[in-house]
Amino acid sequence: MNNKHTYVAIMAGGVGSRFWPASRVSRPKQFLDISGKGKSLIRLTFERFLNLVPAENIFIVTNGIYKELVKEHLPEISDNQILCEPSRNNTGPCVAYTAFKLHALDPAANFIIAPSDHIIKKEEAFLTALKKALDYAANNDALLTLGIKPTRPDTGYGYIHFDTNDDDGIHKVKQFTEKPELAKAKDFVASGEYLWNAGIFVWKAASILAAFEKYQPEIYSILSGGNAVYNSSEEQAFIDENYPKTPSISVDYAIMENATNIYTLPADVGWSDLGTWASLHAESSKDDEGNVMQGGPFMAADTEDCLIRTSDGKLVVIKGLKDYIVVDESDVLLIYPKSKEQEIKGITASIKEKTGDKYL
Repeated sequence: MNNKHTYVAIMAGGVGSRFWPASRVSRPKQFLDISGKGKSLIRLTFERFLNLVPAENIFIVTNGIYKELVKEHLPEISDNQILCEPSRNNTGPCVAYTAFKLHALDPAANFIIAPSDHIIKKEEAFLTALKKALDYAANNDALLTLGIKPTRPDTGYGYIHFDTNDDDGIHKVKQFTEKPELAKAKDFVASGEYLWNAGIFVWKAASILAAFEKYQPEIYSILSGGNAVYNSSEEQAFIDENYPKTPSISVDYAIMENATNIYTLPADVGWSDLGTWASLHAESSKDDEGNVMQGGPFMAADTEDCLIRTSDGKLVVIKGLKDYIVVDESDVLLIYPKSKEQEIKGITASIKEKTGDKYL
């Protein structure tokens, strides 16, 4: 791995609506201490990547409204390391913008692009896998994705079908599959030929740009016009004017499901996308009754398998609650069955109808 030409881009522009009411438009979950470790998710992600590259090689891709929050949480980075999107156009344009900027900075740039809000419990294994992926991407015209070895037939993740033949642990990808039904997910896991798609990608800037030019010429055409101004004082004005013109499409649909040079590295890194309150409950340490409690103090009786989050110093007294999410914010109290938490994202739409943006 050549550190000189290795970069990391952290995607941190999402709203995290499934973590409402803790996650708000003004301060989404990547800027919160969701995991109870005393640091925000974006800070934990940044520090994890400091074990690979120096701070000056880490870039943050976010919505423009979060620029000051990024600087607050990551004071080590400069303004030029914060890519500010003026609109939410999904991950396709986000990846293309990042690749154009890094390629303009360093034509030999080889980079990881990863979400800001995932949990990685086996950090050493994670870094080892990424070093191997970076080496492969540097020496081949390859678009790599880190594939997570599934631990259960989860229907909430996309899957990667890979060729079991490998080149030093790197496998050709046969197909990406969207979130499957349970029966199909069970078949996938039993076959040993499928991995979870974690949305963690590794490639040379030149390789991914060539893919955009071939498979997404509209995005390529719009953003290539900034080649002369990337990493200059004129970059933001160009992006503000042109980025909203790009089609809203995920990098999976835009590139990964079309290109033929797609590879994966299977990895067992203790990964969770931390997408919902239930996933936080599943990944957190629990008391003897299976409860995860953040804040408090707590006095709980006959209470099992709950996630209860409140401010430090607030006494919480609970009895007879089972399999519930309780999230207490200064202006919102959420009490919801854990089994129905997928409804929470939709509830925020109803709240917006009734009360506007006040509680979002």
